[in-house]
Parts: sequence; structure tokens; C-alpha cells
Amino acid sequence: MRAVTVSTFGGPENVEITEAPLPGPAAGELRVRTRAAAVHPADAAVRSGAVAAYLPPLPSHRLGWDLAGTVDAVGEGVTGFRPGDEVIGLSHWFRSHNGVHAEYAVLPASAVAPAPAGVDAAVAAALPLNGLTAAQALDATGLTAGRTLLITGAAGNLGGLALQLATARGLDVLALAGPGDRAFVTAHGARFVDRDDLASLALLAPDGVDAVLDTALLGPALLPHLLPGTVFVAVRPTNDLPADTLLTVVDVVPDGARLAELAALVAAGALTVRVDTAVPFTKAAKAHARLAERGVRGAVVLTF
Repeated sequence: MRAVTVSTFGGPENVEITEAPLPGPAAGELRVRTRAAAVHPADAAVRSGAVAAYLPPLPSHRLGWDLAGTVDAVGEGVTGFRPGDEVIGLSHWFRSHNGVHAEYAVLPASAVAPAPAGVDAAVAAALPLNGLTAAQALDATGLTAGRTLLITGAAGNLGGLALQLATARGLDVLALAGPGDRAFVTAHGARFVDRDDLASLALLAPDGVDAVLDTALLGPALLPHLLPGTVFVAVRPTNDLPADTLLTVVDVVPDGARLAELAALVAAGALTVRVDTAVPFTKAAKAHARLAERGVRGAVVLTF
């Protein structure tokens, strides 16, 4: 089979299409023939070498976190899926080093869910990583209906899903985004906050916010605008916040059951997943270049 790999760190042009052995599913696993797979900033970080110090010393690295595809084979003990089923799934790349940007991928059955019915594979493939991260990050805030949540990067792929899930929970969401994103965030029930006017938070939430979900990695820039005791949920490890900050760092956990719930919301039209660009996987370098551009509002997806 063919796979998307990187053997020399650098720009998008360093992405390669290479041959790899066809993997077989072990007990509790299934093999998926990939139809689409999203490209994420984490993939770009590996490709560029930004996280090279944390990678195993291998000749090359196969990229990819999440996919949509068709079950091709199942391992011993797998009863919930069979060949021919349309599925979506997540591989925690930094834990497993099991990149799914390939014509076939093997995943634990517990990390897979039925694909959302009636939804294009490119859209379905963009759900698992960002959808599960958003849901688990909201859990980490501990907020219940009526409480106030500030989401940074609220029009991005992760922030946009978190915004929708948060308003569906009855949270009062303040959505920090660019001026061009006002219509998107207000259409999903949030209050718009201009990212260039953080001081306006004092007017919109004079009693402060109960929690922050910082998908835009603003970190310390937010602290002057928050009250003591605000819960701060980050999506990447950070050493930039004071030691007394009530900080939780979300490290996504593959969860097929939770993913099935999110897929059902997408199928019902209750959760919108946006796609900016879909390109054949053989042009993965083009996808990486697009991901690096400013103003991308939606997933960049490889098709197989």
C-alpha cells in the first residue's frame, strides 16, 4: 500500500508518498480501507521537525491521526464491526506512532465508530480528532448549563466544534474570533468577542467567566482579563501560566462510544463539520501548504 510519510524534516515539499507493507489486524483491531483523512497542525509539527525531540529515532514517520473509510478486515474478538461497514476512527499519533495517512490503516475497534450516515467521507474524516478533543475539553471545564465559557479560536476547526457543543449544553459562550467570523459564531448561539479587543470582555462579562477553553494558544495574554479562580483548559502543554492557575491540559483519548455520539449529531445536522480543501493523498504536499496559509476556515483533507 501507499502512505504519506516524512523522512527529512522541513516544508510541505518534504512530504513523501512511499510504499509500506499491508498491515494485518491483531486481536481487538480492525483494518480500514481509507477513504479520507484530515491533515492537522500536529501533522505539520511532525513534518516540519518542530517536535523532532519527542519522536522515536525512525528512518521515516507516517503521518495522520483520524480517518473515514470502510472496514476491510477484523481481528479476533471484534464483534461490533464487520467488513463493509463505513467507519471513522482516531489514532493518538504521539502515543502509538500509528499514522493513518495511508491506503489502509489498523486501529483498535474501541477507537472506531460508525460513520455519520449520509455525510461525505471528507467531512466525516474531519470529525474524530477535533470532535473528541472538543468534547473532552468541555468535560474538563466542569461547567453546567448557565455558566459562562470563553473559547479562543472559536471559529477554527477545534474551537468551532467546541462552540457548538458548548451552546448545546446550555453554556453562555463568549467566542473570541476574528471580525470576519462574527456571523459564524453568532449563528451557533455564542456571543462574539473581537480577538483584537480583549478588553471588551469586561463589558460582555462584568462578573468574569467561569472557564476558558484556549484553542488559540493565547495563554498569558488572557490572564489580565480573567478573574482569580477561572478554570483554564489548554489543548497543549504550557509552562507560560502562573503556578496558581487552575490549569487542565487536555490530551485527547480515543473513544469509539463517544465518537459515535458525535457522529450521530453530525448525521442529524446538529453539529457542523467544515471542510476547506480536499485533495488526493498523492498531493499531500499541497494539503500541507494549504494548512499553513492564513484564513483557513475548515479542515484540510486527503482523499484516497
